[in-house]
Formats: sequence, structure tokens, C-alpha cells
Amino acid sequence: MTAKEKTPASLPHIGILGGGQLGRMLLQAAANYPVIVHVLENEEECPAAHLCHHFTRGDIRDFDSVYNFGKSLDAITIEIENVNVEALEKLETEGVKIYPRPSVLRTIKNKILQKEYYREHQIPTAGFIVTHNLGELEKALDFLPAVHKIGEGGYDGKGVQLLRTKEELSKGFEAPAVLEKMVFIQTEIAQMVAINEKGETALYPPVEMLFDPDLNLLDYQLCPAELSTQALYRVEAIALSVVRNFKSPGIFAVEMFVDKNGDVLVNETAPRVHNSGHHTIEAHYCSQFDMLWRIMLGYPLGNTDAILPSIMVNIIGAEGFSGEVHYQGLEEVLKIDNAFVHLYGKKQTKPGRKMGHVTILSKEKQDLLHKSNKVKRTLLPKT
Repeated sequence: MTAKEKTPASLPHIGILGGGQLGRMLLQAAANYPVIVHVLENEEECPAAHLCHHFTRGDIRDFDSVYNFGKSLDAITIEIENVNVEALEKLETEGVKIYPRPSVLRTIKNKILQKEYYREHQIPTAGFIVTHNLGELEKALDFLPAVHKIGEGGYDGKGVQLLRTKEELSKGFEAPAVLEKMVFIQTEIAQMVAINEKGETALYPPVEMLFDPDLNLLDYQLCPAELSTQALYRVEAIALSVVRNFKSPGIFAVEMFVDKNGDVLVNETAPRVHNSGHHTIEAHYCSQFDMLWRIMLGYPLGNTDAILPSIMVNIIGAEGFSGEVHYQGLEEVLKIDNAFVHLYGKKQTKPGRKMGHVTILSKEKQDLLHKSNKVKRTLLPKT
């Protein structure tokens, strides 16, 4: 008997590939809708496991695991790009709706294809060349300073190397990769865009992103980003161009640079809910997670307006601590006005691991910055 036959037939069954923190927050939003949710994940104690209706242990990169998981479902979405696209393509031909479409995932999960997509559609992005091994990389000395990004498998700062000099070329990848000309960045921006089956779109206000220079992970972000009217129009127009050319419903995070000359360049696109949209849970009328359920269930797009300006702080595993997690400073952070704590339920901490986030709301930018720095100093995942 299938999972569909065990539960009310009138409710749609939707699967999530991956059971990390994004899956967890998707499930928290799903509780407000008439839907039966399934999760496929290898780790039985993953953050999303206890919140879904049906949990299946399996490898999201394995064809048979993904196909067998999805063949009795109405729709599937993802929380990470590193999934078996071939299985999703087969499921799509059999009538299962995939958000986003497998054709988008095939392009996005490979940074080479992603950069070529931008070039094909005249979307501004940093200049780049493709290298297949270290030998080819060593012949690109005149392209430095540059950023080397492995074609497939990189995430959360992994699979990225900054190469400034000839001596650093050995840090590159002995695999197909993109070598991007380094951009002298003034501001890093993320623009969340939602698009439904009808092609209707909704844009969240762009956020300004600040990264941890050592971990290459998002440290905290400010919403709304401080942009001139002209730059704002360019950011929104470019993000819409990226998403509309995919010809797929879903939610997308378009990460962009504003360089020293004020030009806007696309860095990368994530075809899913994203770290740069976590603040929308409290700070906006419709969160990114709620929006994706609206899209998949065929409901009207939600209101993306901000309720108040916000800042989001990532809670990252403390240096020198690996093992069962204990949150130092949690009670003190919970005393901060308009600070909303999200812990992801991960039982083990290690340096650089995303363990949670805190969103702070305030009308005053200085208040946001002051409170975010206090959170960063106070709430520490230790052992």
C-alpha cells in the first residue's frame, strides 16, 4: 500500500529532497496548508525528520532512491541542488510536478552551465573561462586575480578558491571548473523572486549580504539593502530576467554584486528557498517558505512587503568545538526585544556548521546593527 493510500486521497502529496534546515522550515510553513509532506534524506535524525508526515531514508543523489520516492507523489521540491536530476526528469515525464523543473536544476547545479546560461541570455556576470584540470588553470595566469569554482558539488563556501597570484594556482581544482574574473565589490545583494505556474512574479525587497571572510559563509544580512533608485531597478530587472528565462515555477535567490562602478553583475542563482530569505519568516507578510507552498499548491502569490526592516544573523558552529551541541547565551539572546531565534535541531556542532539563525526587527538601522553584534558575541554553539 502506498503512502497516498494510507492518508486522505483529497490532499496533495508533496515530497522534499533533503531534510536539513531548509526542509525543516518548509515543513513548519506546510503545517498551515492542506498537504501531506514526505521527506527523503539519508540521515534519520536530520532537522526535518520529525516534522514530516512520511520520512524515507535514502540518498537524494541516487536515481532509484529518488525515483521510487517520487513516483507516488503529486509534486517534489528540493532544499539543495545536489540531487539526481535524471530521476526527476523521468518523474516529470510521468506527470509528477517538479519545483523547479529538472531542466533548471541541470543548469544550476553545474556552475559551468550556469555561467553559460547567463552569457546566452545576455545577463550581466563576471567574465569567465572554463578549465578542466590544473594544467589548463596554469595557462590562465593572465586571468588572475580570479575565483575558481568547481563545476559540481560545491556548497556553503566549499568548492571555491580565491586565486590572486601564480603561487596560489595549486589551490585550484583538478576537475571541470569556472575561473571567474575577480570583481571589486561595493555591495553583495540577494534578490528573492517567486514565480507561479501562470508566469506571475513577486519580488521580495533585495537584501545586503555580509560574509565571513574565513568561512566564505553568509554571516548576516540587512533588509532592505541600501541601494540607489537606479541600482534597485537594475537589480530587480536583472533578477527577473534570470528567473523568467528558466521558464519554471518556483522560488529563486539571485545573488548579485554591485561593483565599484555601480554595475550590477549576477554571481549565482539558487533555485529554491535560501539562506538570504530566512528573515522573511518574521519580517515580511509572506515568508519565502509560505510562498513556495502557495506556488506548489496553486494558491495566489503572497504579499512580499516588509513589516519592518530586519537583520538576520547566522549562528555558526564555534571554532574549536566538535561534538554534542550546547547553546551558550541562548537565554540572554531571548531577552532581546524583537529578536526571533531559530535553532535547526542539529545534535552535533562543528566549526563553520550552520546551526541556526536569529532575525531582529527594528525601525532603526543602528539598533539592528547593535543587536546583531550582541547576538553574534553571545549565542555560541559549543560542546
